[in-house]
Amino acid sequence: MKKLLLLAAITLGCAHASAQETLTLNTYKGTDLSKYAGKTMNVSVNRYIFNGWNTISLPFSMTKDEVDTTFGTDCCLEKLVGVENDGQKVKLNFQNCKKEGIKANVPYILYYTGETGSIKFSAENVLIVDGVSEVTFTAEGTGETVTMGTAKQQTAAQGLYGILAVDNADAAFVNVDQSSNGFYATRCFVRISGGNSKLLSTNHLTGTEEGTTSLKGLVAPGERVDVFNVSGVKVASQITEADINRLQKGAYVVKGKTFLVQ
Repeated sequence: MKKLLLLAAITLGCAHASAQETLTLNTYKGTDLSKYAGKTMNVSVNRYIFNGWNTISLPFSMTKDEVDTTFGTDCCLEKLVGVENDGQKVKLNFQNCKKEGIKANVPYILYYTGETGSIKFSAENVLIVDGVSEVTFTAEGTGETVTMGTAKQQTAAQGLYGILAVDNADAAFVNVDQSSNGFYATRCFVRISGGNSKLLSTNHLTGTEEGTTSLKGLVAPGERVDVFNVSGVKVASQITEADINRLQKGAYVVKGKTFLVQ
């Protein structure tokens, strides 16, 4: 009898240990992640996605294959890698990054070719990461600070830029002060020092990640080169690789090749 009871206790213990708690994300009001942070869990997500460009940020990571399975192999995932100000508009430079997948809490724009509607998907045994991740760049010349951030909870839209569902073909970030719903959780916004009165434009640097080159091997030791931004404007003359790496982070062009300073 004792052996049977012991066996039953071991069986129950194993069953309890193997059962994985499932976290259901609220992609509208938001989810309090503080009590789940650092845990490995199963996650269930029901997210409304529009045909065209969307913004997305998740509290867990996904591989490229998982992104393809969820949003389709022809989806495009991009992250902000730099900004410019041409005197009329602030240009947001985005780079294709689907090869590296989605990283927890990083803000992205996502191009979806399927029908508009809710997509329900799940992730198993993923690490939950709490907190808000923002990406900040300073516009060359003007010194404007441009930040792309994430809405952890439903967030008021005043003073921010977002992509409107009714006009999302080109991932245009516009003034959304009049949006009554603000930003739902898991969406992303852009904030600029000085408010949201300036015009923004979105620039997709390249269709593939292979379009971006590593600086290593592009500039020889001691070689001096001219550096341009992705609009073709020279930003530095006859500088070395070490000088290039001290430039503001963003996308640049040397010898016709685009690379990133991070």
